[in-house]
Amino acid sequence: MRENTTLTTWREGGQTIGAWLSIGNAYTAESMAGMGFDWLCVDLQHGMLSYDDLKYMLPAISTRESIPIVRVPWNEPYEIMKALDAGAYGVIVPMVNNREEALQAVAACRYPPDGGRSFGPIRAAMYGGRGYASEANSQIACIAMVETAEALDNLEDIATTPGLDAVYIGPSDLAYAIGLNGP
Repeated sequence: MRENTTLTTWREGGQTIGAWLSIGNAYTAESMAGMGFDWLCVDLQHGMLSYDDLKYMLPAISTRESIPIVRVPWNEPYEIMKALDAGAYGVIVPMVNNREEALQAVAACRYPPDGGRSFGPIRAAMYGGRGYASEANSQIACIAMVETAEALDNLEDIATTPGLDAVYIGPSDLAYAIGLNGP
């Protein structure tokens, strides 16, 4: 399994620059990966992308140094595991409102004993290489998306959740939630 350089940079206190993909095309994904972004996020929550798009886009991103991340549709273990099984090196999990929901997301990202992710004959292991299952827990980024008033009130609890690697602020939904009427 290759090193998740984005996660390494965050753990060292550094910053990264990423971009979002909403065009379901492997060539576009590979082209964007060649532009020098640290990470690229394939957006399955909004837009018109599907799992069928994802399974071609993630390997295309992985031909370059960019780290493939997926924003999953919801904080649902099945959706998280499916994105990781397809080869994502991290997930952005929307609508995380409290520590319990953050722990649920972390558990879906980690193999036992650190979580409840199940293992099967998955694509990630095929192109992640030997050692994928033993290295994935330390290389997969679990990112909680904070975008509600409740989540804002619980931000410290969410951010200090064991196993959570980052918090991503959802500016549009959060603006609506706190009465700023959107972007």
